[in-house]
Amino acid sequence: MSSKNTINGRGAQKNPHNKFLQHVYEMREDFLEFCRLEGEEVESNKTQYIPIFPKTIVNKVDSPDVGMMFSMNPYQGCEHGCIYCYARNTHEYWGYSAGLDFERRVLVKKSAPELLEAKIKHKNWKAQTIVLSGNTDCYQPAEQKFEITRKCLEIFLKYRHPVGIITKNALVLRDLDILKELNKHQLVGVNISVTSLSEKTRRKLEPRTVSIQKRLKTIQVLSENNIPVNAMLAPMIPGINSHELLPLAKAVADHGALSFGLTVVRLNGAIGQIFADWIRKAMPDKAEKVLHQIQNCHGGTLNDSRFGTRTRGEGKIAEQIHEMASLARKRYFNGRSFPQLNTEIHEQYKNGQMKLF
Repeated sequence: MSSKNTINGRGAQKNPHNKFLQHVYEMREDFLEFCRLEGEEVESNKTQYIPIFPKTIVNKVDSPDVGMMFSMNPYQGCEHGCIYCYARNTHEYWGYSAGLDFERRVLVKKSAPELLEAKIKHKNWKAQTIVLSGNTDCYQPAEQKFEITRKCLEIFLKYRHPVGIITKNALVLRDLDILKELNKHQLVGVNISVTSLSEKTRRKLEPRTVSIQKRLKTIQVLSENNIPVNAMLAPMIPGINSHELLPLAKAVADHGALSFGLTVVRLNGAIGQIFADWIRKAMPDKAEKVLHQIQNCHGGTLNDSRFGTRTRGEGKIAEQIHEMASLARKRYFNGRSFPQLNTEIHEQYKNGQMKLF
């Protein structure tokens, strides 16, 4: 998107109203015209990093549709700007919009390593895999500045605690030294998101993410170092990237991934209007067709919250996607499996040192 009516370098093109706030913030046409005539910016497109001070960092995940029990997020909001991101809705809990605010106002939890250490040292805590980035990417651009994720990985290593990582950023390779140490004890698994093989599609869907080739290279480097990698081919969006499922699966398998997962796109809450606004600007010729195909996967609506079907979808299009996924697993992943992480040795290290007896 590069017309005068679009915001370059961002996914969302608007800030929809936060449903939890009483007042609605609007930009009137006369104000916009005044800014145009004066040559002034309507608002800054620069990313703001805002420190917050949570009391806890590890979250229990109750959803039966998510393959994790515990997650933690060093950052809230994400500069990657993925237009379909389900995490957008959570930004409303902090008093912001799920649209441009989600990408431009990133909340930073500098105390995350200390909170994590306190959690896994607690006498009642029993080791279970904690996933970095259950919500927003722990290796988004903010991580280069704050290095909170790296500090958390050091805590996981110190206490020999299993950790999963979900990211679409090659910055994970910066921490290869720690990942290799964790992997010596079978304590880490990495999930790399690869949504398309087309750079044109990637730039539209995920404007501030690394290139597809860098992601595939990341899978390769991790795999060459025997660190288990699962590829997240998600979300599958009918009419945009669903036709790429088989070549995507082959590409990640060729680069060493042990398995892959997928979801069918769902556009809950504010994401529905954000996505619809975006696609009518980014892909006007196919916008209505794509929206109708997404609706076909969710009982005629963009907004599907039903456990068991919301990430899988239903109907002919969703069935075809899952049939292709089954074929891809048989063709490219036969004999491969993603390992279970080790939860047995953490107890010995709870006090920072091994027990003698």
